[in-house]
Order: sequence, then C-alpha cells, then structure tokens
Amino acid sequence: MQGLDGTAAIVTGASRGIGLAIAQRLVAEGSRVTLTARKPEALTAAVEQITAEHGEGRAIAVAGNAGDADHRREAVAATLEAFGSVDLLVNNTGINPTYGPLMDLDLDAARKTVDVNGVAALAWVQECHRAWMGEHGGAVVNVASLAGVKPAPGISWYGATKALLIHLTRDLAVELGPGIRVNAVAPAVVKTRFAEALYEGREEQVSAAYPLKRLGETTDVASAVAFLLSDEASWVTGQCLTLDGGVSQTGGV
Repeated sequence: MQGLDGTAAIVTGASRGIGLAIAQRLVAEGSRVTLTARKPEALTAAVEQITAEHGEGRAIAVAGNAGDADHRREAVAATLEAFGSVDLLVNNTGINPTYGPLMDLDLDAARKTVDVNGVAALAWVQECHRAWMGEHGGAVVNVASLAGVKPAPGISWYGATKALLIHLTRDLAVELGPGIRVNAVAPAVVKTRFAEALYEGREEQVSAAYPLKRLGETTDVASAVAFLLSDEASWVTGQCLTLDGGVSQTGGV
C-alpha cells in the first residue's frame, strides 16, 4: 500500500490477536513498529516472530499498561529513539471485564472499561501529537467494535465504550485535520482469544447468521487498518469502517 514504507507506527495491545496481525501487516508493508501490551513475555515473543519473518530492526517491544501515562511516554520516546518518528498510531487495546445485563453491571468495572477503551485511546493520541504528529502529521486508527454501532446484549457496556471511541474518532478527525487523519474500524466477531466466549463450541451456528458464512480473521482487520493508515486513504477521515461479513444487514450481532 502506498505511503507506509519507511513510516514508524505504535500498535497498542499488540502481543496477540488483532493487534499482532496489524503489526505484522504494517511491517510487511515497510513500516517499523513499536508493539505495546501488558505482558512482557508475550510481547517479546511477538517481536521475535516479526523479526524471524522480516529481519532485525523492524519491531521493538515496550511493555506496560495502556492506561498508564508513564508507559505511554516511554513507548513514544522509544519509538522516536529507535525509528526517528511516530507517523502512525493504532489504538487496539480494549478490555471487557463484564458480561451480562446492564442492571447487574459492576460500576467500578464500568469505570475501568471507559478508562481503558476510551480515555486511554485519547491519551495515546495526545502523546503522539505532542511528540511528533502535531508538527509533522500522521494517521490514527482506533479499533472499535460492531457492538459500538448496534445493541449487543451481554456486552452492552463494552459496546457503549466502543461507541464512545467511534464518536471520539469523528471529533478528533475534525480537530486534527488536515495534518492528521483519524479513522476507526468496527469488527464483528473475530476469531481471537478475546472473543472466544461469543463463538466457542458453536462457531458453525454463529457463522450461519453472516452472509459470508464465516467469522472474521485477524488478517481481515489488519488489511482494513493498513488501508486506512496508508496514502491510499488520503481523503478518508472521521470514518468508522464496519467489518462484519454482512451480519449487520441481517439483524445479527
């Protein structure tokens, strides 16, 4: 894709699943990537995997909590030191510590989910803006969810925080243009450990509701994110691209 070669990116929540697939795709397109996540061992393994596939110097790891200001500063500083710029940001970190009806929602868990899924995403953009993008420009993609676009019983609060992220995406696109483009993706069920509870043991049944008759793969999301970050999407900002195999057209979740 045009415009990714030679860029430097930060991908949060990148030790596995969608985040790792995004990091791998960006490196394949010529970017150099800083991967962040909470667990150092898994993060190191992810960087080793990228290095084995693409060679030394293409990826680094900075372990820490996405909601921690010191971690964000460390990750941005490490990216600048290693690669000389921070051109791209992918806010992929997300949590969903609760499942069930809203009337039973633990409010402390609800506040934590807002902080990680919404506030931390804004904080990452602020940090990258201060350090590089504000002067040099760049592109941001926020990984939201189909649950943020339409009701999703059982994960309603998670969906509400992703709706916040989608709205934040639009506001940031207005505020930060023309130098910085900000977009989002909203996947339906993607086959990751994070989403296993939504399809485990009944994948064929869940897939049947999708016009394309399959669940999402991490590479489906990575391809869309790479496009939105690339120059091929140079006239796209403030958008949320739904990635759902058509399920929202049939009334499915």
